[in-house]
Amino acid sequence: MLVCSHCGKVYPETFRLTCDCGGTLLVERDHVDFFGSLRPHIDMRRYLNFLPVDGDYLPPATPAITPVSALRIGQVSGFLKLEYLQPTGSFKDRGTYVTVAKLREEGITEVVLDSSGNAALSFALYGLASGIRVHGFVSYDTSPGKLSLLQRLGAVMHFVDGDRMAVHRRAVEFAERSGLTYVSHWLNPYFIEGTKTVAFETYEQLGVPDYVLSPVGSGTLFLGLWKGFNELKDMDEIDRLPRLVAVQASGYESLCERSSMKNDTAEGITIPEPPRLHEMKRALKETSGLCVSVDELETIGALNWLKRHGFLVEPTSAVVLAALWKLMESGKIEGGSRVLLPLTGSGLKTVEGI
Repeated sequence: MLVCSHCGKVYPETFRLTCDCGGTLLVERDHVDFFGSLRPHIDMRRYLNFLPVDGDYLPPATPAITPVSALRIGQVSGFLKLEYLQPTGSFKDRGTYVTVAKLREEGITEVVLDSSGNAALSFALYGLASGIRVHGFVSYDTSPGKLSLLQRLGAVMHFVDGDRMAVHRRAVEFAERSGLTYVSHWLNPYFIEGTKTVAFETYEQLGVPDYVLSPVGSGTLFLGLWKGFNELKDMDEIDRLPRLVAVQASGYESLCERSSMKNDTAEGITIPEPPRLHEMKRALKETSGLCVSVDELETIGALNWLKRHGFLVEPTSAVVLAALWKLMESGKIEGGSRVLLPLTGSGLKTVEGI
């Protein structure tokens, strides 16, 4: 069932984005046995019994179970989860995979979304393989590499002269005017069902880390991690949650105090007004979490460090390392801690990442 995070109203599991009250929705189901419910697959289908979709409608391309690379960072045991190795080079394939399955269940063949690039790429690829026409709204400032890929995947591109919030508003207006289904990953409860599988994989690979750092703009990965670890706890599979760390781009903070200097380098999280802010604050409170803001120089420094160590990622991915350095320096993450750092997007799609 779908449950409103604001008023608690319950809906059936059809494709919808918000409650009648305007509140955001989350899928709620009772799961009782984690290992007993796993499927014998070596990709994301392993967790199908925990996903609110019919397996007959899954898209042809299946997101991978991504590897973890262990790396000593000072006195901290860092575990870099290589989400940039997904089919379109982004963790967003997880959310798209579940969303497209739900769209196929309901016979929806044309959709609208707004994106900084990665979500549009993901929907374009999975839509192409599933017979779904995708209208992607992006800013003119989107990385040229991502725009080139989008055009080659056959997405109908709509360019907006404005920031990320302006792109969002134009996409919503177009969807309402044209009568097409808007599938924003910002609001979509099925998208979070896909991203929660990062928590399941992490648990199978590492157990429960002490800290999990996540880039946070709209919060789809951050909330997926929170939801996935909570479901493991509800199944009595784990007895504690990791402390979640929301890493934000300076000048665009929604959870940290807003900075005056803007970090446009981390384009994937330049979202100052996310609709799921209420849930993100709840996730921080429940996990005794932290919020860290990262500026442009810190992002570039971390990006260069990652490249020198063999990780070719986009700038948004690098903010988690920059945040870890800041937390270690301030003593908020102590030596000996086990820390998960998801590397969310490939540098092969961005001029800056190469």
